[in-house]
Amino acid sequence: MNTLTFDFVLRLFVAAILGGAIGLEREYRAKEAGFRTHFLVALGSGLFMILSQFGFDDVLRHYQQVSLDPSRIASQVVTGIGFIGAGIIIFQKHVVRGLTTAAGLWVTSAIGMTAGSGLYVLSIATTVLVLLCLEALYFILQYFGTRSITITFSALNEEHIQILLQKLRDKEVSIDSYEMKKKHSDLGCIHHVTLEMKFKRKRYNNQLLNFMAEFDDVTIEKVE
Repeated sequence: MNTLTFDFVLRLFVAAILGGAIGLEREYRAKEAGFRTHFLVALGSGLFMILSQFGFDDVLRHYQQVSLDPSRIASQVVTGIGFIGAGIIIFQKHVVRGLTTAAGLWVTSAIGMTAGSGLYVLSIATTVLVLLCLEALYFILQYFGTRSITITFSALNEEHIQILLQKLRDKEVSIDSYEMKKKHSDLGCIHHVTLEMKFKRKRYNNQLLNFMAEFDDVTIEKVE
């Protein structure tokens, strides 16, 4: 292995390790794209960067009339990574999910390209900033952010549902949507209710189910 080949392998190794570091954080948070996805994105981006810079040296040496843009392949990586990011972002229950992970993949690709071009310090510094941003954002949202949740429950008496709704309003829970369906059974008319609500994470993250359990006449069927 000559010196140039060793340098290329080192660039790929650094790109993969840095991408994997971001992927481990996403894996730990149980996000849509984890370690393997970020590892492969950074590795592939680094390889494309090396190929774009040095993959056509023989052509340029043998054909003097040929001119190549060394950034052409690398520029297509930026476009291609957008398709992967778009596959991660979903719109569910009036909430956009996966946007941060998609942005993380985009930055991971840039980190891989930076490491592939041999700018190790810049790629490492960017990785540290990304990890700081993701972790800081997580803890900030835990204390100050809001959480959207959908609860489906049932009750025999509509009055019990109204009491529950009023208690939620008293606790400053924002109700985005409310849907109630009535079904007849041997027990009588059963009211099935689906609520979409938002609440402060710090205040209700572990207390919502305990609060719902206070109502004996209400049966929780599903929480999303």
